[in-house]
Amino acid sequence: MKSRAQESTNAIERMYVTMRHLFTRGFYKPMGVSGEALRESLLVLRPEIYGSIAESKTELNGLIYVLDRLPEGIEQCKYINLIADEGYRKSHFKPIIPPKRRRNCYRIDEQQMNIEITRGRSDIYDVLTHLTFLFVESHKIANRTLLEDNKISHDWEKLEAAVAKNKLTLAEREASFIHIGNLLGRTFEEVLEAHKALATSTLPDRFIHIVYWLGKLALNERLNDDKRTITFSTVLRERLGHHLHGEIWAEHLKHILLKNGLLHRPLHIISANMHSVMNTFFARKALANEVTAETDIELYELLSMHESEGLRKKIKEYAHEHGMISVDDTSGTNIDVQLFDTAKMDFSGTPYSLEGLEDEQKPVLFVMDYAFGEQAYETIDELLKPYHKGGETYFMNVFSLSIMGKAGILEGDKGDLMIPTAHIFEGTADNYPFHNEFAKADFEGNGLKVFEGSMITVLGTSLQNKDILKFFLHSTWNAVGLEMEGAHYQKAIQSASKIRKSIREDVKVRYAYYASDNPLETGSTLASGGLGTTGVKPTYLITKKILEQVFEK
Repeated sequence: MKSRAQESTNAIERMYVTMRHLFTRGFYKPMGVSGEALRESLLVLRPEIYGSIAESKTELNGLIYVLDRLPEGIEQCKYINLIADEGYRKSHFKPIIPPKRRRNCYRIDEQQMNIEITRGRSDIYDVLTHLTFLFVESHKIANRTLLEDNKISHDWEKLEAAVAKNKLTLAEREASFIHIGNLLGRTFEEVLEAHKALATSTLPDRFIHIVYWLGKLALNERLNDDKRTITFSTVLRERLGHHLHGEIWAEHLKHILLKNGLLHRPLHIISANMHSVMNTFFARKALANEVTAETDIELYELLSMHESEGLRKKIKEYAHEHGMISVDDTSGTNIDVQLFDTAKMDFSGTPYSLEGLEDEQKPVLFVMDYAFGEQAYETIDELLKPYHKGGETYFMNVFSLSIMGKAGILEGDKGDLMIPTAHIFEGTADNYPFHNEFAKADFEGNGLKVFEGSMITVLGTSLQNKDILKFFLHSTWNAVGLEMEGAHYQKAIQSASKIRKSIREDVKVRYAYYASDNPLETGSTLASGGLGTTGVKPTYLITKKILEQVFEK
């Protein structure tokens, strides 16, 4: 008899195969026969992030999580088209960018939404699993709306009346919450919380409209067999897997390194964010007369606040005057880059020193924003290739690659640290053991728990469930966490250093992750909300340790 972990593993494999098949086919109907395998696999899997998807009541935390990653208005669209970068920015259509996912989406008309895919297959898996969840939830609303003989419930009629009004009074709004609660199988209090979470300044009653449109399209499918359809554009199907955006991104950056006379200098690549390295070097000096924070962590927490936009701008301006070059992405990868020319930087008052080195020997720090899933392989693989320009071939003088990331932790809490010794690529036989320049001891004594072991690279965090994760935790795999990029980075690094020989074979590799969630704890999954200031301490601790090692060598 199969265990729940085995059933779940099979469900994930079926989902990946199904999604690839549907992509090759070019279109499918998520709530029709063609989408059945995807729906059934998701319901067998019951991922933690989607909470009560397999129950009759509507999953509200999962709904909020998904809507933050899909374009506003998606619930109203019958036709969803996944496209490549096909020049829409030259049209009058304004891009809609979801708050928690950097992807351009375009509302073509009342019924159609086009979603631009420029970050590879991981982007497609992400969109399709979220849409499947959304449509499953919409049919739960339809189930509670349709009574015997296909009569419509009183609650739905009242919801329709509320949506038809331009502005609701407090009494009308709260009456709507009661009717919505009945349609969702949720309490008034839960509906109120969801309403607050999804409200925007332009659409204060957005949640009411979302429930209405989800139910309306599901009812249309049930009563008129008029199914929602997802299509994949011909251009997307032709381009996927060819590193088109990664190649443009890497070529542009090598051109900038060459133009600034930095291509031959020792290069340290850091995959992190666009603030922690810059703030570590420049925040104190840039804000010397403005901020009285006693400790660095207090300063960094202050800078992470939404209202500190002015302070962040000053630091960036100061950094540009003292050796930092910003390269905003134009390739479609959505990966911005900062270059730090240490020959132009003043390290007085900092723990870092380059005494005794000629300018030509001083390193260049190449800080790139987070990649997304398989995109990590595409970008690093292209970046580490030699650069051909004007009849010359330039090999990248890469001394180290440091990867800082957020990950799901299997033991511990949000903000705790994971130091990997290997990456296990879930659903394949690919494993990537490596020597990590970081060790558990480097991070101990800082008030955070530190775990060392293998990390699972998953094709989508939204597909994980407790049974699989418990298996990885308690078996001899000795896994400490899960993330989406590690194996892809390592695949690119190993092929460049050990097979293609395009970079030095003894390149130093550092990986450290901090916990954004604990998928094994109910209430601590990604759907439970962001890290807030909890992420500040581990982010800057890892940044500090990366810089210590870069300057130490």
